[in-house]
Amino acid sequence: MARGTPQGRAMMIAVVTGGASGIGAACARMLAARGHRVVVADRDGPRAAALAREIGGIAITLDVATQAANEAAAAEIETTLGPVEILVTSAGVIQRPLRAEDLPEEEVRRVIDIDQIGTWNSAVAFGTRMARRGAGSIVTIASIAGMRAMPLHAYAPAKAAVIAMTQSLAAEWGRSGVRVNAVSPGFTLTPALGAAIDAGERDPSLLEATSALGRMVTPEDIAEAVCFLASDAARSITGVNLPVDAGWLTAGSFASYGGLPPARGNSRGVP
Repeated sequence: MARGTPQGRAMMIAVVTGGASGIGAACARMLAARGHRVVVADRDGPRAAALAREIGGIAITLDVATQAANEAAAAEIETTLGPVEILVTSAGVIQRPLRAEDLPEEEVRRVIDIDQIGTWNSAVAFGTRMARRGAGSIVTIASIAGMRAMPLHAYAPAKAAVIAMTQSLAAEWGRSGVRVNAVSPGFTLTPALGAAIDAGERDPSLLEATSALGRMVTPEDIAEAVCFLASDAARSITGVNLPVDAGWLTAGSFASYGGLPPARGNSRGVP
């Protein structure tokens, strides 16, 4: 498999689902900046086209929730551009933090259809072709919500399923040269979270106070992890779930002991 970098290696074709906004857009931009030819796949065709123009990539309109649409997209891309060597499954929707008894069934089904089944559809459509060729890297976008209890009774189980399917597919296709890994973002300053903060629906100080590093994550932080796992530098890594959460997962237990200790020294952590 040719591994693409701007430093002289062959360019790879990378597909990013949900690539028109948020984490997907950050991944698309960073992959393009590192020398890959990026296909921005999104339900929002005009936004996908705008980003593709910006990064010199290709745009396609894709609803990941249907298996046929993913199969058609994979066939079209490989026929017109060539073999896809990187897939980032970033397409997803969020849910309202409602009590279980107040969460409508249609909202549960929408989250599962896109976040869980949509990830599966894309991974299988592109991953099967990678396995037949004997090379490829898939990075799924899961969430720390899939690793802890949260009042997100559809989103959290769907993301837990993404982590599980990542591990299963890594074992399924490992001998066929395909690596499958997950990145689990913490609270990330995407436009969606920014809008919720602006509307007074989320308190940024709470999100920052509960992480070890005392801050939220940026989409670029997630993209850095995705690009690493997709690259040849991670050639011996498969089946992992990498949290990128500013230490939110590791900090939670300190609440039982009065909270996280204050910083020592100055703001750079120098004593």
